[in-house]
Amino acid sequence: MTNLENIKTCLKKQDSYLKKQYHIQTLGIFGSYVRGEATPDSDLDILVEFESGYHFGLLTFCRLENYLSDLLGVQVDLVMKDSLKPKICEQILSEVIYL
Repeated sequence: MTNLENIKTCLKKQDSYLKKQYHIQTLGIFGSYVRGEATPDSDLDILVEFESGYHFGLLTFCRLENYLSDLLGVQVDLVMKDSLKPKICEQILSEVIYL
């Protein structure tokens, strides 16, 4: 199982590529990996915020999610920051680790 430090290191190494290819402004990790509760069956929750004014389609979003899953060797659940529901927004933002 991949650990949080390896995930952070890997994502930081890909920072320039992700910003150029996918117009990412910020990435953050939240959920079971941050809380130290991840199991071999856990997915990795990643919060993403795209550059202001960048318009993307579902296909691009899925490509990014698949790219990150392949890169990190764990199933990624990608969540857009601006689409968070109010009920869970506070919890996610309180535990997210931005890269």
